Amino acid sequence: MTTATAFAKRSCAKAFCVGLAGAAFALLAASSALAQNAPPAGTIAEGSLKDKTLTFVSYGGIYQDGQNAALKEFADKSGVKLLNDGPTELAKLQAQIESGNVTWDVVDTGDLAPFAYCGKYFQKLDFTKIDISHIPPGQVGPCSVPAMNYGIVLMYKTDKFKDHPPKNWKDFFDTKNFPGTRGIDGSGDPPVGLLEQALLADGHPVDKMTPADIDTAIARIKALGPDTVFWKTGAESQQLAESGEIDMLLMWTGRAMTAVKNGAKYTPVWQDWLVVKDQLTIPVGVKDPAAAHALINAYLGKSAQEALTQKTSYSPVNNESKPQVDAQVQAFLTNTPERVKQGYGFNTAFWTENFEALNEKWGSLLAGN
Repeated sequence: MTTATAFAKRSCAKAFCVGLAGAAFALLAASSALAQNAPPAGTIAEGSLKDKTLTFVSYGGIYQDGQNAALKEFADKSGVKLLNDGPTELAKLQAQIESGNVTWDVVDTGDLAPFAYCGKYFQKLDFTKIDISHIPPGQVGPCSVPAMNYGIVLMYKTDKFKDHPPKNWKDFFDTKNFPGTRGIDGSGDPPVGLLEQALLADGHPVDKMTPADIDTAIARIKALGPDTVFWKTGAESQQLAESGEIDMLLMWTGRAMTAVKNGAKYTPVWQDWLVVKDQLTIPVGVKDPAAAHALINAYLGKSAQEALTQKTSYSPVNNESKPQVDAQVQAFLTNTPERVKQGYGFNTAFWTENFEALNEKWGSLLAGN
């Protein structure tokens, strides 16, 4: 049985949830029960990690700054020396594991890797040590918990389309009725939600995809034309919006919010915005699993998640958190009832099972092949 088959059959198209089947359902049901006995999320034992060192790995920038803000109380109260590294790269983690010298203790990854490499690069989490009772349903995997919630949203230049704006991803792929340049996330992990939307735009169902559909989706993206821009960083996507260079582009919600705040004349399309979570994991072979679990449990606490959102504008994963943010930030949070209903989750099982082929073909596209 593959990791994908064991974990999930389908990400829900309209909510933050993942359809779980068979052994995985039983596993997560058991995990939820065990979590009732875990220390409450946010619990930090005074001086419990004095003279110890943990290395937290993520993707840098304001995001990792926000994660450090979320972990400040944990470091101060537990006494741990908290180091940072990044960006997350599976090849580096693999090398550490194979050498028997794992120096990364808690690693923030993209959405698919913890499912594709659960038990290989990432160890199964002990949910007697992590309280997952305040995390939205369906967001916990055997080897990961969500790091935060955000999304990829379609942004269009307001003046370009005026009285005939795009309303959905089908319009994004319709270059005849909506001519203009496109900007796509080329920062690394394939935007699998967009690949599914490419198929849906042409009338292809996504609940029974085959490997051939990867080629079909990528061909549809190529058909957008040679002037398509694949931005490499969130900062670049923000710059493209603020300069008005692209007519429609994918943006991370945090970057989209910041661009609008800085005066970018773009409007978001929220219908079927693409759900993204990032994942917190513990590598196989970590030297102090208990300390790593303690860090994750502290990170999931109410006040820690509020600090994260207030620093980054990404949505908290603790449903009790009430971050204090201004109206512009609030407009781009993805955890409100309205936004949850509009969100689009991808087919986790398919993309996990075809993870290596997907990366190879997406990498070829980005290389211009």
